Amino acid sequence: MINTILGSKGVSSQTFIEGFRIPVTKVAAGPCVVTQIKKMDRDGYWAIQLGFSSKRAKNTSKPLQGHLKTTSKDQTFPRYIKEVRVEKEPEFKIGDTIVASDVFKPGDVVAVTGISKGKGFAGVVKKHHFRGGPRTHGQSDRERAPGSIGQTTTPGRVYKGKKMAGRMGGVQATIKNLHIVSVNADSGEIEISGQVPGNSGSLISIKKIKSGSLKELEREVVAQVVEGEAPAEENAAPAGQEKPAEEPKTEAPATEAVKE
Repeated sequence: MINTILGSKGVSSQTFIEGFRIPVTKVAAGPCVVTQIKKMDRDGYWAIQLGFSSKRAKNTSKPLQGHLKTTSKDQTFPRYIKEVRVEKEPEFKIGDTIVASDVFKPGDVVAVTGISKGKGFAGVVKKHHFRGGPRTHGQSDRERAPGSIGQTTTPGRVYKGKKMAGRMGGVQATIKNLHIVSVNADSGEIEISGQVPGNSGSLISIKKIKSGSLKELEREVVAQVVEGEAPAEENAAPAGQEKPAEEPKTEAPATEAVKE
């Protein structure tokens, strides 16, 4: 069974679970068309090639048109193509359509992969959260400067990977342990808890890590929200109720010893 589908990132929104408000991202997941099937005896592994979205023939190269001719409709071809590994021979064939409800259900745990938003050229304070230099003692122009890079005669160079200013964002990023909140079987729109990488309308890949249920998601949301809100004292009153005032303790009157 396939566990990955392609989609387009939508807008950020919110929903309510057990009375708690959580952020969600709406995603147009699928439909995806099967454009090729990789076989173990021929290719050395099992995989399904998925096509998503559409573009006109004049924007598609001739070799790609020949590859997608069996799945093209009305002179349109898939805009995006991605290969998804499977463990055994898939039950799909070329030309089949896969929708979100075939892969996901509310409560499933997923990992979302996309190209993060590009931020352009950024300094070390914005990119790597450097502290910056002091504002006093003549440091008028060094507040956001990186400072010394720490290399001397040995080794006489700057090591690769040194945190310095440079282009920020625009790279592949994966956010794990997100949850499927809802699945619309008619429109193919799904809601994913939290934020996913990329600009609105960009291509993302949603992979199911493990199956779950809506009840499990509700319990997890409640546990995360109320964590740390329990009273510190064992005899503290529940939330929303005042602790009843204790009655003042009265000491018993001392009794005089009876003289014999």
